[in-house]
Amino acid sequence: MNFVAAESPAFRTSLSGVPIKPLYSPADLADFRAQDEIGRPGQFPYTRGIHESMYCGRLWTIRQFAGFGRPRDTNRRFRFLLDQGQTGLSTAFDLPTLMGLDSDDPRSVGEVGRLGVAVDTIDDILALFDGVDLQKVSVSMTINAPAIVVMAFYLAAARQRGCDWRQLRGTIQNDILKEFHAQNEFVFPPEPSVRLVVDLIAFCTRYVPQWNPVSISGYHIREAGSTAQQELAFTLADGQHYVQKCLERGLSIDAFAPRLSFFFNAHNDLFEEVAKYRAARALWAEMIRDDYGAKSEASWKLRFHAQTAGCSLQAAQPEVNVVRVAYQAMAAVLGGCQSLHTNSMDETFALPSEQAVALALRTQQVLAHETGVTNTVDPLGGSYFVESFTHKMKQDADACFRAIADQGGMIAAVENGYFRRQIADAAFEYQTAVDRKEKLVVGVNAFQQPDRDPIAVMEIDPATEPDQIDALRAVKRNRSGADVTRSLDALRHAAEHRDNVMSSLLQAADDRATVQECVDALADVYGRFRPSAAW
Repeated sequence: MNFVAAESPAFRTSLSGVPIKPLYSPADLADFRAQDEIGRPGQFPYTRGIHESMYCGRLWTIRQFAGFGRPRDTNRRFRFLLDQGQTGLSTAFDLPTLMGLDSDDPRSVGEVGRLGVAVDTIDDILALFDGVDLQKVSVSMTINAPAIVVMAFYLAAARQRGCDWRQLRGTIQNDILKEFHAQNEFVFPPEPSVRLVVDLIAFCTRYVPQWNPVSISGYHIREAGSTAQQELAFTLADGQHYVQKCLERGLSIDAFAPRLSFFFNAHNDLFEEVAKYRAARALWAEMIRDDYGAKSEASWKLRFHAQTAGCSLQAAQPEVNVVRVAYQAMAAVLGGCQSLHTNSMDETFALPSEQAVALALRTQQVLAHETGVTNTVDPLGGSYFVESFTHKMKQDADACFRAIADQGGMIAAVENGYFRRQIADAAFEYQTAVDRKEKLVVGVNAFQQPDRDPIAVMEIDPATEPDQIDALRAVKRNRSGADVTRSLDALRHAAEHRDNVMSSLLQAADDRATVQECVDALADVYGRFRPSAAW
């Protein structure tokens, strides 16, 4: 990055430090092949969008992220959001669940239901989606290290409710590589962690064909401080690694690639974000078609969910966060997202209140129905600035791909800390620019106001943790210990013999094994990841 003071008359920089000229013209596209690099919407390389009519034909899915307390608490929030016009569910899990711990584990004390919903057994999944028609409502679940366990619980619960797996629609994040890059919610070492990702991709390809078994995520990479260019490149590199491992497993590229999905950040620099999304589609299409030989157009299309940038939200003047989120959401839509979450203004203080999350939902509805951005496809297409920026994004991403290869490939780059160093350096450089007021942040280093009355925030019921622990203990008392032991032994056996572990996990779910019991059984075989000094 190369930040320049905001008042510089020569040029400014994007949020990620890319120099921006005062004016763009045809000369900036001198080496630009418009028909090859842009094309038409719905046609290769999909720079202008993956569907011919885009939002003229169908809006993006409005999918607000939600989860807190006990499953019944989040179920009430789900129902509220659906009643307010949300069109898909998105599930946040608490920290113990994300780390593969049960609510009664000593390490879970004080965290049960705090940052998401607590899930210990299949009974929690049944309560979480009580009254929700899983064959009609698309469901997203944001979880990674124990993703395959939670997905098995979800499928077992759906089967108990008589659902046809072939009718289920939704996404589970299941992207462990970005955990090693940025978010740190990992359990097993990188290689077996990726093997579990592929297990779930293979299983869903065969049995749950409308489900997205992985959401390859740049969001958390950006939240950790990366540039937009790093977010783009690291995310696509992660996707490429999953593709390679699926092919090594013997899967056909056109069997699984159409259900790979992506998850990107929507940050403050509107044009940088639009260029990032457009470049991502083109790079992925070229990679899947030309490098991996996919024949189906469905395999070439990069479909992505966007979430507005949590790291951009400020505690100072929190109402201004509504403005930030609106612009970020517009960037995601102008960039062609397939689904969108808009953050709530109070998320710097606590989980969103019902009032704040309703306002965030209304932000999307105003964008969809009042701004005119859905009236034409890719309204920024052909802009000298946007096309030039998109072209540069692709070039920068290619340079990142080469750098990863120079590290010895994905797993080597994870283990030697390459990704974490790159992200940390970018975060430091951006914060330095803010500290020097080379980048202005309203209410933080510019346009400040005296302290104001605090806004009301949501509080978690103090009975949540003891109630959840009591419910878990009741399940353990009433289940068959012999059945649980048998199913966990079968899970260890499958892992030891490199078999797909999904069948064993489904049986463990039916037998009321817990999330932690399943994770611990896998850890008995795979071990647990201990970062090296390079991190």
